[in-house]
Amino acid sequence: MRFGIILGSTREGRVSPQVGEYIKGIAETRLDHDFEIVDVKDFKLPFMGTAEPNLKWNEKIKELDGYIFITQEYNHGMSSSLKNALDSAREEWFNKAAGIVSYGSGGGIRAAEQVRLVLAEQKVAGVRTNPAFNLFTDFENFTTFKPGGHMATGVNDMLDELISWSEAFKTIR
Repeated sequence: MRFGIILGSTREGRVSPQVGEYIKGIAETRLDHDFEIVDVKDFKLPFMGTAEPNLKWNEKIKELDGYIFITQEYNHGMSSSLKNALDSAREEWFNKAAGIVSYGSGGGIRAAEQVRLVLAEQKVAGVRTNPAFNLFTDFENFTTFKPGGHMATGVNDMLDELISWSEAFKTIR
């Protein structure tokens, strides 16, 4: 099965690539599954209704069996770039599962809950376990990602749920 680790930030100075690489490093121990970084920034998605849709984005979403969203919390919510990315595809999301990894001053929990709500409308089942990284304890100077070793357990729990749910959803796609 193929999983996309979706980086939801396009902001200069973002730390989502560091978080994504950390998650990918743990995920790649699952030798029977493939994990890849899917960076929203690389697709240069137009805002809904302002231009033709980016069909490469839709194709990428469709080819994946499940997702891990890396979401940061900006002003108590998810980034506009992630919301736009979620809205830029429709049927391609249907009947798949997703894990959410969040970060922010409070662990990014409010952003994760917003992502979960939007995913439900897109027929994506969000798994329960949500590794949440805190800018004060898991980052050095708020810019260098240095999570505690104990966080790997939560990431592995999320991956267990994501893989089993994704395998179940594949039977109905």
